[in-house]
Amino acid sequence: MNSSTAPEVISSVSTPAGPADRSHGSGGRAARSGIRRQLPFSPWLFAAPGLLVVGVFILYPFFSTLVNAFTDRRTLVPGHFVGLANFQELLHDDMFWIGLRNSVLYMVGVVPALVILPLLLAMLVQRHIPGIAFFRAAFYTPVVASIVVVGLIWVWMLDDRGLINALLEAVGIGKVGFLSDQWLLLGSAMAVTVWKGLGYYMIIYLAALSNVPRELHEAASVDGAGAVRRFFAVTVPAVRSTMVLVAALASVSSFKVFSEVYLMAGPSGGPAGEDTTLVMLVQRVGTGLSGRVGYASAISVVVFVVTVVLMLLVLRADRREDA
Repeated sequence: MNSSTAPEVISSVSTPAGPADRSHGSGGRAARSGIRRQLPFSPWLFAAPGLLVVGVFILYPFFSTLVNAFTDRRTLVPGHFVGLANFQELLHDDMFWIGLRNSVLYMVGVVPALVILPLLLAMLVQRHIPGIAFFRAAFYTPVVASIVVVGLIWVWMLDDRGLINALLEAVGIGKVGFLSDQWLLLGSAMAVTVWKGLGYYMIIYLAALSNVPRELHEAASVDGAGAVRRFFAVTVPAVRSTMVLVAALASVSSFKVFSEVYLMAGPSGGPAGEDTTLVMLVQRVGTGLSGRVGYASAISVVVFVVTVVLMLLVLRADRREDA
């Protein structure tokens, strides 16, 4: 039933008008006609608060960033149109290429782990084992923890005088520069991202695994398939669409990583800034009284384009598998 027919239905089921109603017949018809005029706008009234939030906090910043990318705007200083000058400068900016390299490496290192490990974890906690509810809650706890708190805890643990280096020294291995070596620092940040994201994607996989018919596993077992073969022949095909979704979400979030690397490497981006990511570069270039808002906006546009391309590639790979 659409909104245009609703008033007629309401009129058809209303009680017959009494004398009092007849004396106010014109007023009643006006009220009913007033309701008819308001009904078409009712959905927009309900959606208005949400649309206002989307417009103010999403659409306006997006289009403002897009416009600023083609200007030389600075903090508190209006900009002028400079065409593609900001994008041409990017091609000759060493820090931009370092940030792009680190963001891509971060995505390559994090996404496979966040696609496979949460699936294995979900298969483990799906079992009906005494006390498994405790482990489900424990695995999900990092998700609800503040990233700042998590980052500071891991910095304390990985510091040269931290817990992990103390244990390594105790067993005779010696100190490892987790936070002073360029690549170890990036790898440590990846490990924190994976550790914090396991519980979140585990919940998604648990929902997908609940829809896999148990009869498929029983039939495969009757045919002599072991646990590994059932995993690849039954579980993976059944949750493949969920794996694609997780891959897409993890790709976008890992390419835009900021907090983990910022907390562990510091505002400078690690040794000589070699661990700077693209989003860290946006923050560094575009903030402060001398911030180059236009140039930072150009980097943001590049980040947006890359994330859109990543999403399209993942969706295209999924459709190719379905074909």
